[in-house]
Amino acid sequence: MVDIDVQIPSSFDPFAETKSSANSKGGYVHLRVQQRNGKKSITTVEGLNQNFSYSKILKDLKKEFCCNGNVVQDKNLGKVIQLQGDQRTNVMNFLIKEKLVDKNQIKVHGF
Repeated sequence: MVDIDVQIPSSFDPFAETKSSANSKGGYVHLRVQQRNGKKSITTVEGLNQNFSYSKILKDLKKEFCCNGNVVQDKNLGKVIQLQGDQRTNVMNFLIKEKLVDKNQIKVHGF
């Protein structure tokens, strides 16, 4: 078979630079809470540096806050950590204490 290098024109994405920088060291880490059902909720952590070991961070978070969680691979956002309950302030304090991110790099969203 013959391999042909053809460039297919794609649409222009004005936010391409912000998407790539969100996962780099200089981007923001977003902490969100989402309502599941009733009083149950989950906390999501996205935008951490891709060089970090998400499984080790998750293990420490679960042990520290006595909750369950997992790492989810999202198409647009990359790896996202999900934790049971509203753990936004706990996760923010943990990330700052362990010096994984600076305080000015964290954005907390939710009600």
